[in-house]
Amino acid sequence: MTANEPVRVQFATWVGFAAMCLGMFMAVLDVQIVATALPAIRSALGIGDDRMSWVQTAYLISEVIAIPLTGFLTRALGVRILFSAGVGVFTVASIGCAASHGFETLIAWRILQGFSGGMLIPLVFSAVFLLFPIHLQGIATMIAGMLAVLAPSVGPVAGGWITETASWHWLFLVNVTPGIIACALGVTMLAKKNLDRSLLRTLDVVGLALMATCLASLEIGLKEAPTLGWLQGPTPLLLVLSLGAGVTLGARVLRQRSPVLNLHLFRDRSFSLGCALSFIFGMGLYGSVYLMPVFLSFVRDHGSLTIGLIMLVTGITQMATSPVAVWLEPRTSAKVLSMLGFAVFGSGLAMSAFSTTGTDFDGMFWPQVIRGSAIMLCLLPPTRLALGDISPENLPDASALFNLMRNLGGAIGLALIDTVIWGRSPTIAKNLGEDLLAGDSKIATLIGLPPGFVTGPVSKHVAPAVEAIVQPLIQKAALTQAIDEAWAMLACAMILAFTLALLVPATRRPTQPQAATA
Repeated sequence: MTANEPVRVQFATWVGFAAMCLGMFMAVLDVQIVATALPAIRSALGIGDDRMSWVQTAYLISEVIAIPLTGFLTRALGVRILFSAGVGVFTVASIGCAASHGFETLIAWRILQGFSGGMLIPLVFSAVFLLFPIHLQGIATMIAGMLAVLAPSVGPVAGGWITETASWHWLFLVNVTPGIIACALGVTMLAKKNLDRSLLRTLDVVGLALMATCLASLEIGLKEAPTLGWLQGPTPLLLVLSLGAGVTLGARVLRQRSPVLNLHLFRDRSFSLGCALSFIFGMGLYGSVYLMPVFLSFVRDHGSLTIGLIMLVTGITQMATSPVAVWLEPRTSAKVLSMLGFAVFGSGLAMSAFSTTGTDFDGMFWPQVIRGSAIMLCLLPPTRLALGDISPENLPDASALFNLMRNLGGAIGLALIDTVIWGRSPTIAKNLGEDLLAGDSKIATLIGLPPGFVTGPVSKHVAPAVEAIVQPLIQKAALTQAIDEAWAMLACAMILAFTLALLVPATRRPTQPQAATA
């Protein structure tokens, strides 16, 4: 092999990487499938309304703890062993969830499922740079990224279809066959590495406990804040606990040789910028996937399967435009592509901020197309920026932190969205009602009343029959306006990302394949 020949990647490596992507896809898809079918699970197991959300929260908390720990475990166990163990445990936990007969048992299996599934995303993005030479990393990143962000779009369809055609057990059993295949291929196809298992004895248990406390209390605090209030109930205590544990953890790991989190990586400007862009992208990606079902369910009264079919537009557009993004990535600077991606993605978010109570598939089509076409442009350049120049020994830690930022961005974004929606809609509804009583015909048209229904101020008591007709219309109009404000908030976040992209170094990736080593 000459120095000018590109590095050849064995077929087994591609098969092993495909297995890793399959496992990651199932882990991300599981969150969306279960979210769609929570009412069915609640009814089957007799779970109270006040505890239903913990079916998701238990998974997300354990997932967010596992993501940063993945870097340490990858260095100790290697990609092959950690992936095979992770997807194997995820599959077993899925069977356990399906076999659960009560709330406590289901939550226990969901914790194990979330912890094992949480390792798969950073593992895949580490593998992009560990397994492939530079001229193939764009294609590998596209495959991994496309599946990671496609799952939230496909999830509602899959969850709705399973809920309507099969029992709730299949929400979890659907993971079993792909999990077995991914585990078997990972064991047989991924290369074996000589690793130092003694690293496991250096695990900082105190640091791990601090990290778990920081992330778990933050996740729970963000979950409770929109309903209980940011300054009421346990929310302030949880957020202060998270901050205190985070500061203590930061001071601890910066002094250690083998920390549970390698925060020294943030000294690299490119890595920090990539993580910041990933954080904001997480807000926009997970926020948009959340806002559409809320609107289509509460305002348009659509079922889960219909909602999923409407949301497929984003996923289809993303798949159609991903090859263009991969072609542009090695030929255009990360700065230009990031600016373009966040500008287009933000435009798609802003277009949704003008929805009305009558908006449906047609009105959502073009905003989805625009957002879907920009997803890979918001993912590929920040990934390259954050991980492209990291040394192989630091890559697992860097990938874990990079993916953690996207998840945290999503969690914080959802908390802010819920705060806007459920905090603003009562105020908007009150104002709409007062304007309607004052005889404002424009408000009457806005909420969907027929022309001539309001001819002047209402001076007498409103008849119960009329109130029963008008009040739901006011509530839907108020919720729509609050959702529009949440869309606008996400669009403003993309303006911030565009501004940060201006700080990205204006360099271009090499267009020639990386020279092979003997």
